Amino acid sequence: MFQRVRGTEDILDLTLHNFVLEKAKALLATYNFTEIQTPILEPTSLFVRSLGTQTDVVTKEMYTFETSSGESICLRPEVTASTMRAFIEARPQPLPWKIFSYGPMFRHERPQKGRWRQFSQINMEIISSDEIAQDAQFIKMIDTFFGETLQLENYILKLNFLGTDEDRENYKKKLYKYLEKIEDKICETCKVRKEKNILRVFDCKKEECRKAYEKAPKITDSLSKESKEEWKNLQELLQLLSVNFIIDSSLVRGLDYYSKTVFEFVSSDLGAQDAFCGGGRYDKLATELGSKEDSPSIGASIGMGRLLILVDKIKDKLAIPQKPALNVIIPMTEKQKSLALLLADNLQAEKLCTDVILEEASMKNMMRKANKMGAKYVLILGEDEQKTNSVTVKNMQTAESDTIKQVEAVDYLKG
Repeated sequence: MFQRVRGTEDILDLTLHNFVLEKAKALLATYNFTEIQTPILEPTSLFVRSLGTQTDVVTKEMYTFETSSGESICLRPEVTASTMRAFIEARPQPLPWKIFSYGPMFRHERPQKGRWRQFSQINMEIISSDEIAQDAQFIKMIDTFFGETLQLENYILKLNFLGTDEDRENYKKKLYKYLEKIEDKICETCKVRKEKNILRVFDCKKEECRKAYEKAPKITDSLSKESKEEWKNLQELLQLLSVNFIIDSSLVRGLDYYSKTVFEFVSSDLGAQDAFCGGGRYDKLATELGSKEDSPSIGASIGMGRLLILVDKIKDKLAIPQKPALNVIIPMTEKQKSLALLLADNLQAEKLCTDVILEEASMKNMMRKANKMGAKYVLILGEDEQKTNSVTVKNMQTAESDTIKQVEAVDYLKG
């Protein structure tokens, strides 16, 4: 017997999933976003260049393979780089390019609650806009989706500002000096990160390291005058838009292309893997991928699996569309099966949800099966009904029965 691959999941009822996805698409349309789709397969080098050679995604988590022609291909671990690659290739107009996509990502991580090797994301990008006001509206849109559309309550928006390349270089020097003083208090992984990709030390989940970094210099203290103004402006605009947030000076996000604004939406209801949405600004990604000019941008991704864990807890508050009333047709013998199919075809043509029990069984067992299927009405076709062109309709909630003409079935069920 085969079992699903570890770190993947079977979703056997997509009702809640589709509700959340359709609500997201409707809100994004309100903000003038267009849906796009990029390939699941991408060149491995696309992510090595964009995410950084020392990030966990590149060093440990990508699914890569070599084609017969020697080309290195991978299953996409994220989609911002793919979206920027598509932008550079197509150069769509007008700008800024406001797009979103939905689909699976793949990372070879250790599976646990809220972490899968195949997972789906809603990805949103505003490409070619350097306005901090754009960041504020973008974050407001996402906060509206969680707080108003989905009515989530137990979540926090964390916010930080990474500044420009020059700001970060100045900060890295200060951070390095600090880490030199406390090196005996940090783990071996952080010691490696200190030398190769120093900002990644803040990604460490070990308690002793996190405690050691509490007194580390803050990146917002190393911002240039211009960056400080943008950082102040962002906070003021979010407050103006009634977006609640906390400043987390250790928030740097896990990918190298981020600059200036970074943010995460987190919830304690998720346990250790508490972030269900994250994003930020990436002003240099286009040139990192070979473009001749910068295309300052901001983007974010929502982890559908983690979001569904949160929505499932409060789904009774939401107006989730109910399945249409089910009508089940029961032909009593083989002779009535063709008649049952014709009647079902008529009902389905009128958009009435209809099923037919074609597997022969006793009347008692077929009625029991219809009840398990959740039928509102059962339409019974026996020899008498066949002779008189009638059908017996039983209301499964009241147990009342009526015998009507088959041609009246549509009006009866709709009425």
